[in-house]
Order: sequence, then C-alpha cells, then structure tokens
Amino acid sequence: MILLRHGQSEFNLHFGETRRDPGIEDPRLTELGHAQASRAAEALAAAGIRRIVASPYTRTLQTARPIAEALGLKVEVEPLVRERYAFTCDVGTPRSRLETMWPHLDFSPLDERWWPEAPEPHDSVVERATRFRDAQAALADWSATLVVCHWGFIMAMTGISVANGTWLLCDPTAAPPEAISWRV
Repeated sequence: MILLRHGQSEFNLHFGETRRDPGIEDPRLTELGHAQASRAAEALAAAGIRRIVASPYTRTLQTARPIAEALGLKVEVEPLVRERYAFTCDVGTPRSRLETMWPHLDFSPLDERWWPEAPEPHDSVVERATRFRDAQAALADWSATLVVCHWGFIMAMTGISVANGTWLLCDPTAAPPEAISWRV
C-alpha cells in the first residue's frame, strides 16, 4: 500500500517556523499543501490505486480529494489512521460538522467526538497501526490502497519520518519496525 502524509497544514507552517503549537484545531491545508495534494494526484495517477483510505482530519480529507477525483474513487474515512493526539491541531472536527462539510463521505465509523480526550502515548499509536496493518494484510487489495494519513501514524507503521506531501510504500504483511525514533 501507499502511505501519503497530508499536505502542509496551517499548523505545519507555523510550527515549522516557531517550533511552538499555534493553537489551531483541525487545521486546513495551506496553498502549498493544496499544491502538494495536486502533485500527489498527478504522480500517483498511474500507481494502480483502487482504494483510498483517509483519516477524518480536514487536512487529510483535503489532500485525498484531488486524488479521489482524478481516479474516480470514493474516500473511505478510517479513524485508526488518525494522527497521534499531541498538539492542538489533533483536536478534530465533530462528526456532525464533518458530515455537513463533506456530505459525499461516509462518517459512520466515527463517534461524534472521535479523537482522544488527552495526549496519546506512543504505544497507543503503535497499537492502532498494528490493528490497521493486520486488517489491511488480510485484504486482497492492500497493494492497490492509498492511505492518506499523518506523520505519527506513518512513523508507527514504518519507523520513517516523512515530510508533508510525501508518500512511501508499505507492505502490511512485512514485520513492523522494531524501534521508532519519535523526534519531531
């Protein structure tokens, strides 16, 4: 499968400049983030993608949209691939508002408040990644799946830190990374 980190968000822009949490809940993509999503759509057009899975955050849904439109696919919303709850940007948008903002998507896998109440330990993200990895490995189409997700989730799946708008291949049938360096 392909793991794609969402395009640059308002949070990423400000945090990258200051290394301080700017206090933006569920940030949207910046202009650069939208350009990164468009470039991903162009680059991945011939990748054989038949299924798109995305986290419920606005930045991932915005990143997935041009790819889904280019390929004529629906986006499956999957809370397991959400970001590790560590900053204000990891406060999500309630399900009822997401349903209004994205009426063509199915948010039935979500509770009204689908993000954690408190900062999430690394082990929790690794456990979610393991559940997702196992579920994907059991599917016949995992190799044709694009997962639009986040830095922390990609770290838990692969042990690799990737920049916004970057993707990499991940074999869910392979052994997960043994050690993960969680430095931001």
